[in-house]
Amino acid sequence: MAEVEVQTVKGVGKHKKEFLLPLLRRMQLIRRFEEKSAQMYGLRKIGGFCHLYNGQEAVAVGALSALDLKKDYVLTSYRDHGHAIAAGMDPGAVMAELFGKITGCSRGKGGSMHMFDAERHFLGGNGIVGAQIPMATGVAFAQLYWEQVMDQKETGVTLCFFGDGAIHQGAFHESLNLAAVWKLPAIYIVENNQFGMGTAVKRVSSVEDFEVKATGYRIPGITLDGMNVIAMHDGIKAAVAQTKKERTPVLIDAKTYRYKGHSMSDPAKYRSRDELEAYQEQDPILILRAAMGDAGMIDDEEYKEIDDEVKKIVQEAVDFAESSDEPELATMYEDIYV
Repeated sequence: MAEVEVQTVKGVGKHKKEFLLPLLRRMQLIRRFEEKSAQMYGLRKIGGFCHLYNGQEAVAVGALSALDLKKDYVLTSYRDHGHAIAAGMDPGAVMAELFGKITGCSRGKGGSMHMFDAERHFLGGNGIVGAQIPMATGVAFAQLYWEQVMDQKETGVTLCFFGDGAIHQGAFHESLNLAAVWKLPAIYIVENNQFGMGTAVKRVSSVEDFEVKATGYRIPGITLDGMNVIAMHDGIKAAVAQTKKERTPVLIDAKTYRYKGHSMSDPAKYRSRDELEAYQEQDPILILRAAMGDAGMIDDEEYKEIDDEVKKIVQEAVDFAESSDEPELATMYEDIYV
């Protein structure tokens, strides 16, 4: 069993309730959405691959809360439902995509692994391990080009999320090297949930603290508590400021944990019940709720109101998906070329 240090949320006192409550609500929405997705998958309403985000909500919610998505961009892996909702995408469009319906955010063509919303600067959801890393590097290059060459106003930063399994891909190293050479406004976030599919990090990696990999490219490397939404918000906000001020990409090692298997077909028998229960004591939703309760910001009744509200939203998303039409056969030839 891995050693787990149970943490409490620090930094609650320096943030107001008006800031923290939406973070709690959005994490709760993602959790309920993923629970319902698992249920719908079991009922065969959802097919294909489906990777759930339970346990990692603080990473996406905390990080994206530090952005301005009118100018910043986000790319992530195939475990993308949480990031999509954290970016403000409509849960109905996300659920409809899972159902393969024409009203889905990718018109039912992508499914679980290909959430996308250009208007919200959320560029996927990518099904190939590590494929989003060079894509995000290209987006960051475009931002730099428009700002410096085309003399546009400040164009923001690009956040790229990927798993600890993807960090050993050659594309990761090639991208970070290029980003460092060209001083791109990119923040690379490895969601270190301890397992690449069913293999523990320590069995496949010569280092378990991935921030050290930044040293090889002379860029900043930072470790953040990925079970603490405030730590993620504050850390990413600081990284964005550093990226802009010093003209440097940044590598973030977000220590987190997934409560479900790698995908819906994975029973996760490679870890012990004790290990899972120990990490569940660090549930990012429950520890934020407890910290806010201790600070007098929320009580059980208000929390229940939030939970009832998000349950309703998720059920409405399911109803929308079920009532939506299947894509017409002719649509398979659409969206192939710009």
